[in-house]
Amino acid sequence: MKRGIITVVTIIVVLGLIAWVLNSNKKKNDAQTALVSEGSGAVSVRIAAVKKEPVDLDFSVNGNFAPKQELNFLSENAGRVTKIYVDEGDKVQKGQILAHIDAEIINTDKETAQAALDNAIRDEARYVSSFATGGVTQQQLDQAKLATRNARLRLQSSSRKVSDANIKSPITGIVNKRYIEVGAFVTAQGTQMFELVDVSKLKLNVNVNENQVANLKIGNSVQIRSNVFPADKYTGKITFIAAKADNTLNFPVEIEVENNHTNTIKAGMYGTATFKFPAQAPTITVPRGSFVGSVSSNQLFVLENGNTAKIRKVVAGRIINDNVEIIEGLKEGETVIISGQINLIDGSAVAPIK
Repeated sequence: MKRGIITVVTIIVVLGLIAWVLNSNKKKNDAQTALVSEGSGAVSVRIAAVKKEPVDLDFSVNGNFAPKQELNFLSENAGRVTKIYVDEGDKVQKGQILAHIDAEIINTDKETAQAALDNAIRDEARYVSSFATGGVTQQQLDQAKLATRNARLRLQSSSRKVSDANIKSPITGIVNKRYIEVGAFVTAQGTQMFELVDVSKLKLNVNVNENQVANLKIGNSVQIRSNVFPADKYTGKITFIAAKADNTLNFPVEIEVENNHTNTIKAGMYGTATFKFPAQAPTITVPRGSFVGSVSSNQLFVLENGNTAKIRKVVAGRIINDNVEIIEGLKEGETVIISGQINLIDGSAVAPIK
């Protein structure tokens, strides 16, 4: 019984304490509200003078170097590897023999195709002779000629496969990886044999936003620096600009770079591309945060008579870093409100913070 009374008394005391705190806070808020009411009631805002300033369109972005050509070389014929002439890291020329496959079955096919062609040629000769004496029809002669052509094509195909027993490099580059050993059996379905890369030229892949990509063109010259070799200066050329943005709303851009310095850049290293543009005519810009809501609203507040905020409709142009170009709606000498707009309506009294 006594424990229950103590519990009830404790609850009453706690509730009373809470009520006292809430009442005290209400009195403080009322006092602050009264103080503001007694004042001017103006909203504090930050302002900036409207003026024309030079526009700098230059920008830099980072990316990764990729080889100009990269090829996973696969087998086209079945057979056992009997010789390998190159190893990882070796430089190879286009057409150079990399390995040899013992294509016994392929050689047998070629011999069979050659025999079939010889037989078809003899048959065609007999049909031509018989046709001259009326022994066969024109249709039979045409079929004999067709058989000869088909046999010749089969022989060409077999000869090509025999030639392919010598595995030749399709590009000039470096053997980055070797996947086969002497004695290994490769299939006609495409066994991976070599990874070849050409790093005589590199591709620097970067991403730019919509405002930056608008100023780029295929063939533009770009200054390139390697993060590993900062002292070396490279010059690249834009070879590709994506027609569609990726999932991050950026546009992939590809820059071709000559890899002809003493320090050879490796594919996969980081690089920095610096895009430079001619000097632009001065134009009116305002901070991006000046707009009501967002830039797409095309509305901002200007200061009139030193203490009044007036809504102004403008036409926004390019977004340049943290500023937005104003094409119409503002003149030099006017004053724009750059912060505090959330508390304003058209005609609100303001107190500029200088």
